[in-house]
Amino acid sequence: MHTFAIEFILSVLLVIVLMNLFKKKPAPPARGPQPDLANLKPTDARTGDVISVAGAGDNMADLDFTADRTTTFEAGSRNWTELSGTYRERRVALRVAMEDELEVALHSDPRKLTIEDLGVSEDDLAQMDERQNTGDSFDFDNRTWLYRLSREARATRDDQRQPAGFYYWEFREHQGKGLLTVRKPEGEPFGVTLYTGIAAGDVTVYRR
Repeated sequence: MHTFAIEFILSVLLVIVLMNLFKKKPAPPARGPQPDLANLKPTDARTGDVISVAGAGDNMADLDFTADRTTTFEAGSRNWTELSGTYRERRVALRVAMEDELEVALHSDPRKLTIEDLGVSEDDLAQMDERQNTGDSFDFDNRTWLYRLSREARATRDDQRQPAGFYYWEFREHQGKGLLTVRKPEGEPFGVTLYTGIAAGDVTVYRR
């Protein structure tokens, strides 16, 4: 009797072992479409990629840099990304935004601009923010800059744990490709960044 019981238990254990051996492995989780590494677009770029912008460097050379950080911005319903790195000992950034269509812009101006350089004051910016009038403008660098928007914004860097908040103004060059932004973090001075709009086809992204 005892021998039969032991044989029965062993048979059950053997069946369990065999079932586990032949059990089908679960299928790997489905992955979304992967980018074509030979034809990466500006929207595919990420930290660690080498970015080359045709003819945008000094003396009309290509501007090449390795993106060492990526920052995602939110201003109301608008979102954009900046990939930043070093080019010839100065920091540059590629800005990628999807509005009605893809907008790509490059910051490579070596100047450290202030709102005083723009010829506007804190009060001027406050009034533009209150009016929210896209007809407002000012002249700087022999160009006219049209008010586009201003609102609270947030930036999230991939090398920092906490997002940073600031107030944001954006201006577009009248009949040109320039973009000028002003940021005011609480308790810090105004920061000015000047961009030049570029064609997405002028940007080549290399993944290491």
